[in-house]
Amino acid sequence: MFKKVLVANRGDIAARMMRVLREMGIASVAIYSSADAQSLHVQLADEAICVGGPKATDSYLNMQNILSAAVITGAEAIYPGYGFLAENSMFAQMVADLNLVFIGPKPETIDLMGNKANAREYMRQAEIPVIPGSTGFLHDATEAQSVAQQVGLPVLLKAAAGGGGKGMRMIKTLAELPGKFVEAQREAQQAFGNGAMYLEKVLTNVRHIEVQILRDNFGHAVYLPERNCSLQRNNQKVLEESPASGITAKQRAYLGELAVKAADTLDYRGTGTIEFLEDTDGSFYFMEMNTRIQVEHPVTEMVTGLDLLQFQIMIAANRELNLKQTDIQIHGHAVEVRLNAERPARNFAPSAGTIEYLYLPTGGNGVRIDTDLFTGGKVQPFYDSMLGKIIASAPTRTATFTRLQRLLDELVIQGVETNAEFQRALVHDEQVLNGQFNTKYLEDAFLPKWQQTLTQAQDIEITQEVAGNGTLS
Repeated sequence: MFKKVLVANRGDIAARMMRVLREMGIASVAIYSSADAQSLHVQLADEAICVGGPKATDSYLNMQNILSAAVITGAEAIYPGYGFLAENSMFAQMVADLNLVFIGPKPETIDLMGNKANAREYMRQAEIPVIPGSTGFLHDATEAQSVAQQVGLPVLLKAAAGGGGKGMRMIKTLAELPGKFVEAQREAQQAFGNGAMYLEKVLTNVRHIEVQILRDNFGHAVYLPERNCSLQRNNQKVLEESPASGITAKQRAYLGELAVKAADTLDYRGTGTIEFLEDTDGSFYFMEMNTRIQVEHPVTEMVTGLDLLQFQIMIAANRELNLKQTDIQIHGHAVEVRLNAERPARNFAPSAGTIEYLYLPTGGNGVRIDTDLFTGGKVQPFYDSMLGKIIASAPTRTATFTRLQRLLDELVIQGVETNAEFQRALVHDEQVLNGQFNTKYLEDAFLPKWQQTLTQAQDIEITQEVAGNGTLS
């Protein structure tokens, strides 16, 4: 087992890993930017070293400085978490070149799955169903128009190296394709340094269902209960739950077998997630694979009782996976909401500042909060807006949402604006509570309704304020 691990990340995932390492008896090294000197992950680590200035490019994406920190501190392995360098194959290879261990998949696996078009073709060859669309990369808009005609409109034009909605455009008519192709390709080149494009047929009324797998270096793999991640805004997940309502035991086994087949085909190492779209007829199509731990991993941990970060470390340390598929049991239900520093009433603009007061709700079983927040802590404007995750679990889905409602009602954060009020409304929404939603529900139905309610409340507040000043009789 490793004696010392460097955590190449920040925020809640870095703080979480510091605690995992402490419990495993492994020394931890934190890296931090000059803006994060007082952050929680730094305070929890056994050692900490500054790797650059506030901008991510100067610090958390500064591969040379991070590797130097690992060498200087004598770390044997590097844990990337999610975001930043977690899916950077060049970084993973540089770690290996220094005879250190990258706690994640092999560089070539990251590279293959990181290119969405290549991943589609690889899965197609492995006889895993993929969304109808282009084969390989699109060379120009003319070729894209031809493929769009074959699969049928609407289609989604996507960056092969993309993520987070960048380089992605909805195409509803052939006439708009040339302009949007150039626009999306330019955005992809700027964001990822890669302008390769592909397209997929748009499947309407679908759900986003994903399966987490664990696979060791000896070819042994298991799949974990599926997650429903259909509630999204701008292609970013907002709420996640496990297991997914409406998924039968037969479907769960089918998806799990597909996920393990994909992992075996790749000779995968570590933890990863196969993401599927579920069509209205019950068909499932491969969408992409994330070659890292995911933000929503706590719901899986809550319903299985497993610590996925510990398994990541053990697999990277060349330990055999001591789990059989029959060991994986579902215990109740779990739901997670993402807590972000943003202003939902102002089109979700990011927020930053100092936490003046913080109350994180606790009490009873089935409560978990993954965050690095503390009173007096700084929320920086330089990084992703996510502050952490609030997770609830209970024996039933209904009881889980009731518990989550209570947690959000008790949560108090002063000094920085958050999306907590938005999440409170979401977990009280009737269709969300009934499990009747797809990937478009939040943006097309819930958000307009919520914004209208917000506007009405603001109008009432203004009217009352004016009346209180004696301006109105």
